[in-house]
Amino acid sequence: MAADDMTSGGGNAPALNLISRMKAGLIGQDALIERLMIALLTGGHILIEGAPGLAKTRSVRRLADGLECDFARIQCTPDLMPGDITGMQVFRPDSGDMSFLPGPLFHNLVLVDEINRAPPKVQSALLEGMGEGQVTAGGKTRKLPEPFMVIATQNPLENEGTFPLPEAQLDRFLMHVLLELPEEQEELAILNLVEDELKANVAPVGSILDRATLSAMKQDVLKVHLSPALKKYIVALVMGTRRDTNDLSVGGRIRHAVSPRGSLALAASVRARAFLQGRAFGLPEDVAALAPDVLCHRLVPTWRAQAAGETARSLFSEVLGSVKAL
Repeated sequence: MAADDMTSGGGNAPALNLISRMKAGLIGQDALIERLMIALLTGGHILIEGAPGLAKTRSVRRLADGLECDFARIQCTPDLMPGDITGMQVFRPDSGDMSFLPGPLFHNLVLVDEINRAPPKVQSALLEGMGEGQVTAGGKTRKLPEPFMVIATQNPLENEGTFPLPEAQLDRFLMHVLLELPEEQEELAILNLVEDELKANVAPVGSILDRATLSAMKQDVLKVHLSPALKKYIVALVMGTRRDTNDLSVGGRIRHAVSPRGSLALAASVRARAFLQGRAFGLPEDVAALAPDVLCHRLVPTWRAQAAGETARSLFSEVLGSVKAL
């Protein structure tokens, strides 16, 4: 596949059109938009973390508006029950029978707002859906629709009444994206954008990416070539989190290193990024750009490292700085 095959035949054009529409309504969130599209093209799930007011929910709604898919939003609270998201058996007075009422997980695109407020039982039900593409509800195992994508958000500022996500569930997310506060010019642009939207009062336009086109693009992503040297670079980054030569090494400060699922996730993400940029091959720049968001949430620092103020991101930055592309 030649590099221009991605664009000349319209291969990635629908995705680029959707990205353009999302950027028109989201200021300073280009990286988030790219990562949302990567997750969509790879069939992955994404966790977005940032302070309130950084357009986390808005970005997901923008994505949903551009897709031909069913969209649902789950607002997590400590009293949420598994049946509230998976569905439950209900009695039908007209027929006298019990029937299954699907929950919000039976949608293509699911926004799980403030996921760390959901109790462990709900997180477990969500984990089954994310990992297996199915849920157990009403005494039966039921398949979730295709495509199926979970976009979860969490607020790092509040800890009271929250339930930290277990490592097993964090590992199910393709990426963990951290949002920063906007710069001065971006803040001004946001004010102008919202003011213009309020004045215009324009109804949202229809979807621009249907299911058949999305499915075709996913197949094109799988055709993107990763050279042996690039694969070795990915593996070297992952192995860098596992080395334990002495107490001063990065590996010695990591309690739980990246598993093979991390390598697979990074390779898939690199393919999707190359596809979006119109290339039929991945580059080391793709790996370096995506590795922190794809791998860091799969790391768990030791208690000693955490006490010293180190985080998974700071530890992985050492790995990224020391491992060079071949």
